[in-house]
Amino acid sequence: MDRKIVLLVDDDVDVAKMLKIRMEAEGYEFMHVGDGKEMLNVLNIKKPNLILLDIMLPNMDGYSILREMRKSDKYAGIPVIILSAKEKKKVEDLFVLEKVAYFIEKPFDTKDLLGKIRIAMEGKR
Repeated sequence: MDRKIVLLVDDDVDVAKMLKIRMEAEGYEFMHVGDGKEMLNVLNIKKPNLILLDIMLPNMDGYSILREMRKSDKYAGIPVIILSAKEKKKVEDLFVLEKVAYFIEKPFDTKDLLGKIRIAMEGKR
């Protein structure tokens, strides 16, 4: 059985290192890119099963990335979990129409994140 791919789009290298260890320990294939334009390029190479997306990124913010991604039938169905240091109540409304699976504020509990990843990949949310 193929391992499910989780793509992290975040410019915080420490978060990426920590999540790489946790995701791989859970049996996921982990990919990481540090900015939005790079993510759009990666999507053309390898389609992830789920994307963890930060909002504040160099070159292209998370909201713009998500809007671009949702325009394509090829990527529209990929579950997205927003990971952000911005308060949920201040920016959550921006993402309602983009059908994100979850919005998780940083710092986050990795056990909670892993549970939400499983639910999102199963399509129950």
